[in-house]
Amino acid sequence: MVFQSTIDSDSVAALPAALFAGRIVVVDREELVEAACADLARYDVIGFDTETRPSFRAGVSYKVALLQLSTPEVCYLFRLNRIRLDNRILKILGSRRILKVGADVAGDIRSLHALRDFKADGFVDLQKEAVRWGIEEKSLRKLSAIVLGMRISKAQRLSNWEAGTLTLQQREYAATDAWVCPQILEAMHRVAQPAGELTIISSTGAAEAEGAGRTKHRRPPHRHRGGQMKSREKEA
Repeated sequence: MVFQSTIDSDSVAALPAALFAGRIVVVDREELVEAACADLARYDVIGFDTETRPSFRAGVSYKVALLQLSTPEVCYLFRLNRIRLDNRILKILGSRRILKVGADVAGDIRSLHALRDFKADGFVDLQKEAVRWGIEEKSLRKLSAIVLGMRISKAQRLSNWEAGTLTLQQREYAATDAWVCPQILEAMHRVAQPAGELTIISSTGAAEAEGAGRTKHRRPPHRHRGGQMKSREKEA
């Protein structure tokens, strides 16, 4: 077996924490969208995630507040509570050429469809792909621990993603979650080529996002240029 199938929480906690070492760009004004999307469009594979303000009251929920799209060098944080889900962003999300790698992507696509219906295509879900390597874990934290030997901090998960200004800790957390996804996929392919093919997830609307359509794709993940990873001291 190339990778262990499971890992316990104590073993994860003992690992060094992963931290995105590139540049983080907060896109909170319409005039910043064009340059961000133009840069993202240069890549074949990018990281993908979303964040939503948590609700601590029954019956109260919020719409997705942040969309993270990351190259190896730059992570763009689109503040969707400040800007609209622009057509230029949707072009990235609907491109089959640009693989968007995340975890539980159907849930994220569903959240984005609550803002606006659009064609989603070219998504890869680590939760689905990891099974082909015999990995049973589903959480990004444990997938990173098994494949990369690095721990993903979840300290900021329940913070306010609609705050007036995102803290440094929020920005680093959001960027790391998106950036690390292609790193995990690439590391799995680098160690061994599994049976079967990469599954591409697509969806044409909110109703379909629940069980997002899947097709097989033979293209292996592109080796990013200069992926960056560094460790930081274990958090308290």
